Amino acid sequence: MTTQPTTAAGALEGQGSERSGQLETRGIDLIPADERGGRPRQLFAVWAAPNVSYLSLVVGATLILMGLTLPQAIGIILAGNLLWICTGVIAASGPAAGTSGSVISRAFHGVIGNKFVLVLTGWLIAAAYLALNWSAASVAGIGLATRMGLPDNAAVHATVIVLIAAATLLIAIYGYATIVRLYTALSVLLTVVFVVVTGYVLAETDWSYAPAEPLKGGALVAAIGVGFAIIASTPLSYSNSPDLARYLPRDSSPFAVAGWTALGAYVPSVLFTTVGALAATTLDMTDPQAALEGILPGWFVPVFVIAVVVNTMANNGMTAYSASLSIQSVGVRLARIPAVLTIGILGTAMTLYAILVWDFLTSVNTMLQLVVVVTGPAMAVAVTDLVMRRNRYNGADLIGEERGGPFWYHRGVHWSGILALVSGGVAALMWVNTTFWTAPLARVMGDVDLSIPAGMVVAAAVYWAAARILRTVPRP
Repeated sequence: MTTQPTTAAGALEGQGSERSGQLETRGIDLIPADERGGRPRQLFAVWAAPNVSYLSLVVGATLILMGLTLPQAIGIILAGNLLWICTGVIAASGPAAGTSGSVISRAFHGVIGNKFVLVLTGWLIAAAYLALNWSAASVAGIGLATRMGLPDNAAVHATVIVLIAAATLLIAIYGYATIVRLYTALSVLLTVVFVVVTGYVLAETDWSYAPAEPLKGGALVAAIGVGFAIIASTPLSYSNSPDLARYLPRDSSPFAVAGWTALGAYVPSVLFTTVGALAATTLDMTDPQAALEGILPGWFVPVFVIAVVVNTMANNGMTAYSASLSIQSVGVRLARIPAVLTIGILGTAMTLYAILVWDFLTSVNTMLQLVVVVTGPAMAVAVTDLVMRRNRYNGADLIGEERGGPFWYHRGVHWSGILALVSGGVAALMWVNTTFWTAPLARVMGDVDLSIPAGMVVAAAVYWAAARILRTVPRP
């Protein structure tokens, strides 16, 4: 792994703006103190840009399409997005350890065990999220291409998908400093565009909206459970938050890191998911792009579509960047840039399938409900480990993979973490309620989806108990 000085610190401190346009040279190696800089408040814009999102509009509309009232939908949006607090909490481990989240997770899975977990969480699920967001952007881009007179066929669709993916991967390739500086500007520009869209949505909103057949009893509880799972799935997927904080000084306040991360994601997520719900009170949001374009002035439609594409690039640029670090953490002998391209190819292939073969809205809802079986327990284990250690991570020990090291545990596996992850995953799976499959416990309880609380509580409890019994996590 190279030790050539990165340009990220200079960009964070505002020194030499041209540095943000240079390739980041560091991968998962330890960030020295003299290459760190910046303040936690910069994380607000880093997390706001990808969450000023078209996908949020789609998800918010889904809650109304499920039969919920407007107050019920807004309540779920406010509650589900509170799980951004977990994303913020684990971000605090980045400055403490000075390395990526995919290396820090060796503390709770073990050097060898972590490799298997990362294949699932850092590769496959990351690629699935790339596909999900690229699908949203591609639907918008394909519509714009059609408006411009291009033929509506598979070849044009595939070309749009590949172009969006290629532009996104450039962000990930240039890396951390470019992300910090670029996202600060994008958070402002995207907010302006989506605020304009919000204005037109508010003008059409039916504030007295009520479903034709209001949900009651078990059906209402079931819809609330599914809705919460869909909303909460997004913050639970961002176990990469330490990656975006690891260049901050080690003495950065963990409360500030956690707070600015969580707030930067929470505010736009709540705002624009709510706008999606408001739109669905009068618009046919089964085709969200067509519905929104129908209320926007013609000159603004291309601006809106471009904003959708740019937002997706911001979201997926962050995902691809962290996924490439996960590839390195597994031990694949790839430099960071080839690793970015590898995960990008996998995500592009999945996007082509989602757009050309499957229905977009079905893809969104199904994936968001299923990934929590893994991401919920994984997030719970990470937060529990951080609390148990009081965020005291030694980056040098984490990067070391030698036998007998502090994170080698038993034959390279921290069984407390693996047992917690599997137990939480099984518990979550027993409570899943999707359009094509309802789990046994959910069915018995009237189709109530409790996959997130069940998975997270079981995972956290098992990890805490096992680590204490086996004494694998030292008391600070």
